[in-house]
Amino acid sequence: MAKSEGGIMETVKTVVFALVIAGIFRTLFFQPFWIPSGSMKDTLLIGDFLFVNKMAYGYSRYSCPLSMCPFEGRIFGSDPERGDVVVFRHPTNGTDFIKRVIGLPGDRVQVIDGVLHLNGDPVRLTPQPAFEEVAEPQGPQGHVPRCSNAPVGEGGVCSKERFTEVLPNGEEHSILNIDDGTRGDNTPEFVVPEGHFFVMGDNRDNSIDSRFPQSIGGVGFVPAENLLGRADRVIFSSAGQRMVYFWTWRSDRFFRAIE
Repeated sequence: MAKSEGGIMETVKTVVFALVIAGIFRTLFFQPFWIPSGSMKDTLLIGDFLFVNKMAYGYSRYSCPLSMCPFEGRIFGSDPERGDVVVFRHPTNGTDFIKRVIGLPGDRVQVIDGVLHLNGDPVRLTPQPAFEEVAEPQGPQGHVPRCSNAPVGEGGVCSKERFTEVLPNGEEHSILNIDDGTRGDNTPEFVVPEGHFFVMGDNRDNSIDSRFPQSIGGVGFVPAENLLGRADRVIFSSAGQRMVYFWTWRSDRFFRAIE
């Protein structure tokens, strides 16, 4: 009996030890993140699941517990680059957001007639085939997509204009356009402060980002210390309202690199 009890205790210790290691690994290195909205379409879709690389930019007081990272500022990481897809803590409400880094400290950023301008120069845009999806509730929150070809009845084809945007460092990514002349299509020129970043969603007409001030619920400039990490790869994806609905899984997106 004693030998049997000893074996059980060893098993329990092994399981506890494994859970502790997994918890530390999650806290220090990676953080799971579900895509809840369509602000990053078509790069990221509602229901995509990914791990945030928390080592990409080092650690801040947001990316690990203060007891484990008792320092001010950020250490050990490299600087974000234009085009990186990042997860960050909203500067005012504390919610986790995911957007693309567009402007670095010192950059001048402006949108004119829907075209991004960096330091006075328009970025290059190349038209691509339209992005199409089904007009139906998406994900656990049941968001219905906005469409360029609205009105679209439920179950119909919802279309958006799509372009390839090329940033000054050569980074290319897809962006979507729903309407022309929206508030985010024409902005004042923003000068990114030191220690901050300017971020935007790829679904430009469906993203509350740095184009909008925090006073009206926007993101504004994102402090470097609020960065939680970089999103590099989609691990799993489900188009349904629940992950267990296996018939809604998007197997073509499993382990897909984020561009």
